[in-house]
Amino acid sequence: MLIGLLTGCASLQSTRAPDADLSRIKTIHVQKLEGEDADIDLLIAKRLTALGYQVTTSAAARPDHEVDATLTYVDRWMWDITMYLLRLTITLRDGREDTILAVGESYRPSLQRRSPEVMVEEVLDDIFQRKAEAK
Repeated sequence: MLIGLLTGCASLQSTRAPDADLSRIKTIHVQKLEGEDADIDLLIAKRLTALGYQVTTSAAARPDHEVDATLTYVDRWMWDITMYLLRLTITLRDGREDTILAVGESYRPSLQRRSPEVMVEEVLDDIFQRKAEAK
């Protein structure tokens, strides 16, 4: 039992706004985190494209074209012999009103670590309630 307390537990969770209708979303703009060099934005864009969305990416908070939703993320990395993605939080906002539609997060301590690709996939699949449809 003590080992479980010391190592922590992996978690995956997402919440949606009560009135959020994610089925109407067709176009999404992914905002690249300033100074981020792990290309998480590209992994997110790749997964969203596989799920059938039209996706653009840039460092701009607001794209120069109209989109149904904007997506931001925060990636937290940790060192344990090698660097690994500890926590990934994704926020999906309405493209016109900028209100939060959904937030998802994956937390994976060192012993339960997964690749950034897997963490992106599990958070987006949880937000959009997909079950391994587009791998």
